[in-house]
Amino acid sequence: MSEPIPSPWWTPERHADKRPFLVVRNRITAAVRGWFGARDFIEVETPGLQVSPGNEAHLHAFATEAVGIAGERSTLYLRTSPEFAAKKLLAAGEARTFELARVWRNRERGPLHHPEFTLLEWYRAGEAYEVLMADCAGLLALAAETAGAKQFSFRGQTADPFAEPERLTLAEAFDRFAGIDLLATVQADRATDRDALAADARARDVRVASDDTWADIFSRVLVEKVEPHLGRGRATILCEYPVSEAALARPKAADPRVAERFELYACGVELANCFGELTDPAEQRRRFEAEMAEKARVYGERYPIDEDFLAALAIMTEASGGALGFDRLVMLATGASRIEQVLWAPVAET
Repeated sequence: MSEPIPSPWWTPERHADKRPFLVVRNRITAAVRGWFGARDFIEVETPGLQVSPGNEAHLHAFATEAVGIAGERSTLYLRTSPEFAAKKLLAAGEARTFELARVWRNRERGPLHHPEFTLLEWYRAGEAYEVLMADCAGLLALAAETAGAKQFSFRGQTADPFAEPERLTLAEAFDRFAGIDLLATVQADRATDRDALAADARARDVRVASDDTWADIFSRVLVEKVEPHLGRGRATILCEYPVSEAALARPKAADPRVAERFELYACGVELANCFGELTDPAEQRRRFEAEMAEKARVYGERYPIDEDFLAALAIMTEASGGALGFDRLVMLATGASRIEQVLWAPVAET
């Protein structure tokens, strides 16, 4: 095993450079707690160790081993999200919860990514997912006001955090920024036409490999052609993802090809991912199994399915839930250029 690379973030000079960002981070933390408290949410704490870290194909977890009193051993994972435990609390009868949750994701480190970070995750039982859109707008304004920021900026892009976010469907975004009719490649039974999307992508100079799936091509077009245009001038709410790209969201009643999922962007930065929650355990199992089959195909591994979560889902009331990258929000509010500037202490590099 390699020795950790020296990273003297703790030197007085370096700490002094980023301390103003950290002080504002603490103020935003307190403001967020007050904001949710004023709306009758209860703050919860759920465990970082889980039977399953989540079942999305391209999320990578940290694994550890639990040793029982008699020496028996079992694998546990550091959560990639508090979602499974939070939904169990919804099944238990909680109506409005939020958590500033420490989460862990492997294979992630860069200006906007860190192996350990904070997700602000909140749930509303019996409320439509459009309510979360208003929540996101409110949280942007709250962070800006607390930080004394009149605008957000990142990599030359700016956004007004007090302006009403633009609402854009995936179909509208693909048409506007890539000239692609996305839903023409999604059938009424939610099957996808890989070859049709591949032809459209190649015509727009997007690289397509012979073994790329529809999802691979979708993601590449989104990253290359769509995301750079989002959250300019004001925040963007990108909504109505194809069902195949929304593993934990329920289908939209008006068009079952798409799901009640949206993402929030500001200055081209993805900030939040929100759902009208799927509550059908059989459908959820099918989606998890499909995601894990894809993970096995691409990465040669899979994570277990949390059977306790599926059991809870069967009695969970209809709900909506959101997850917001709290560190990224602080970055935009303070003008930081890297996520480590808003972390009190980073994970050691190896």
